[in-house]
Formats: sequence, structure tokens, C-alpha cells
Amino acid sequence: MAKLKTWVSIPKNSDFSIYNLPFGIFSLKGDRPRAGIAIGEQIVDLSVLANLGLLEVNASYFKNSALNDFISLGKKITNKVRLDVQRLLTIENSPLKIHSAAFIFQKDVKMHLPIHVGDYTDFYSSIEHATNVGKMFRDPENALLPNWRHIPIGYHGRASSIVISGTNIHRPMGQVKTNDMKVPVFKASGNLDFELEMGFIVGKGTNLGERISTKNAAEHIFGLVLFNDWSARDIQKWEYVPLGPFLGKSFASSMSPWIVTLEALAPFKVQGPLQKPEVLSYLQYEGENNYDIKLEVSMSSQSSGDTVISTSNFKFMYWNMMQQLAHHTVNGCNVNVGDVMASGTISGKDESSFGSLLEISWGGKKPFKLKDGSERTFIEDNDTVTMRGFAEKEGKRVGFGEVSGTILPSK
Repeated sequence: MAKLKTWVSIPKNSDFSIYNLPFGIFSLKGDRPRAGIAIGEQIVDLSVLANLGLLEVNASYFKNSALNDFISLGKKITNKVRLDVQRLLTIENSPLKIHSAAFIFQKDVKMHLPIHVGDYTDFYSSIEHATNVGKMFRDPENALLPNWRHIPIGYHGRASSIVISGTNIHRPMGQVKTNDMKVPVFKASGNLDFELEMGFIVGKGTNLGERISTKNAAEHIFGLVLFNDWSARDIQKWEYVPLGPFLGKSFASSMSPWIVTLEALAPFKVQGPLQKPEVLSYLQYEGENNYDIKLEVSMSSQSSGDTVISTSNFKFMYWNMMQQLAHHTVNGCNVNVGDVMASGTISGKDESSFGSLLEISWGGKKPFKLKDGSERTFIEDNDTVTMRGFAEKEGKRVGFGEVSGTILPSK
């Protein structure tokens, strides 16, 4: 990654460096949502640049309330837009220097979901997380189910309840049955949890019956976001046999507003864990397909500031995105631009890197403390969970900002 210098003022350790330039949808009060690129504390309004003739894309693509149509133009065009903006922000005689209307401060805007989500799939791809759950609920000696090392486990989630960061979430209601109950009861979830995840956005669709290989999967991935797949563990525990997650998951998932492109993350690729036994041929891949992205989860209450409760890394994932997409389509299932594929909970090998409260409190048996001394095992009303992530190498930082949500009492 060549050393770049921009004339835009960027705070030290900003996630939105000149090397990043993620895409998002924003609006000013009284205006319609439109597309922009984040740089430092500001947003470059892409519709302004297009109207000035500085981009080879019609301004109408940037005046939509979602990026789907722009993404559908293909990587040859979307990558060029990003690189053209990068050039305009670095050259000394940039025409943008005299067009202040092209820049808007992030603090003055409202962010929206960057894409219209047609479909959403959630995977279960961290071997550490799957092992921890297996130890808690099945057999400590044989924690993984027989299929886990052979296929990227996943399920089809609810796209309609994916919300933008900052959206308040009401505590879900549902059926709960503990071991000492003869029959279930209807109540608000008492074991509300987060799941530290990353999601990738499909950038190139397929037709029904078409398969994506691990070799060309990157062509179908536009970029990544931070993702919190909220989970009601007590509702989930009662309902998930025999068909898997339902109401315990579908009430809400939170997404960060800026999509960081796969191209911006290319310098941070690393080798993934060794997969044993050897996977089937359609899941085999070459090269480095994991990403070294540092992740952090913090929690706060009405009386306590942020307490960091987990530090993990996306590089830990056993099944990578290329394998997930190859498996998702191997049966001929078609994907569309804007589909969201979430990684599943991202946990590391030690307790400080667990990606859910289920693991951090070990099913509610090990309380932890916030800064004000109050204890938690699961999320209480008015608690806020915030996730952050960034990649950094040789002084060059590419980050995601944050995804945050506050839990409100049940309606």
C-alpha cells in the first residue's frame, strides 16, 4: 500500500483514512438520503462530485436511498469511483479545494442503512465460539457436532429487522422454559445477548442454478460492515430444536453505516487456521483469505461509562468468506446485490476475546463488572452495546467506525 498524503484534515487514529474511503448513505435534516464516502470527520457528497463532472457515473446513482444500484454497476466502476475520489483528495491542485459544498461533517448528518437488504444469512464459523457453546450445552469432551469441520454451518435470518447503528432495540418477548418448568411461559427475555460479528455485502448476483467458487468469490463481495446479531438466549434455547434459530434471533440485528470495500482491506489479508480434516474440493482455496481486523466490544449503562468487555479479531475465523459464499451457492441458490452474509460470533482462544455474553458469563454463571461496579451476566434494560473494528499495518489504518444499540424495556 503506497504512502499517500491528503490535504484534508484527518484526526490521528481515524478509522476513515485516505486508505479507506468507505461508502455509506447519509442525509441532512430536510434532505433526501444520498451516497457519500467517509474521510476523517467528514463525508464527500458523491452526487456533488458527479454533478461537477469529476466522476464517470451519472449523479442519479448517488441520489438513491441505498447503494444497491451503484454496486450493481460492477467493481470496475465502483473501484474507479473510490480511486478517483482518493486522487481528488491527494492531488495538490484538486478542484475539490474550491467546492466546499462537496464536504459535510459527519456530526451534522443522519446515517441510514447503506443497502436495501433483500436476504440475510448468518453463519456459525468460529471454531472457538462453536466449541464453547458445545461445552456448555452438550459434551465438554466432544463439543463440536460431527458436521462442523466439514461445512460452514449457517441459517437464513430475517432481513426486515436489520437496523442501522444507533437504533434502539426493545427487549423481545417469547416462550421461555427452564429445566425446572413443566410447561413454558410467555415473558420478556431475561438472557439477552449480543454477538460480535462482521458481515459482507454481496456485490454481484447470480442466477438460480449458478455456483460461486472459492476462486471467484471475491468478485461477488463488495465490502464489509460490523454486525451485532442480538440474541435472546432463553427464547432460543427452548425453540431451536429441531429447526434452529427463530424468534430468539429475528427481533433485531444492528449494522454499522459504512461499507469498507474488499479492496481497501486487501493489505490486511492473512492465512486462516489449518482446517482438519481436509475439506471437500469445492471448499478448498488458495492464498490468504482471512483478514486481520481488530475488534472490540464495550458495554455501558445509564450510570456507567464504556467498559471494554471483549477484544477479538476477524482473523480467527475457521471458515472464511470465500468458503461461506461457495457453500451458500453450491446447491444452486442464487444471491443478489445487497444480500448480507454475517460471519457468526467471532471468538478467540482466551476469555478476553469471547464474542458473546453467553461465553463471557459462561451461561450466566460468571458475572462480570462494569466501571461503576454493577454486575452483569446478560444485557439489562437501558444498557448500550458498542462494537468497533479496524485494521492497521505500517501506520496505515482502515476502520469501520462503530455499531451501537441500546436495549429498551419490552413494549
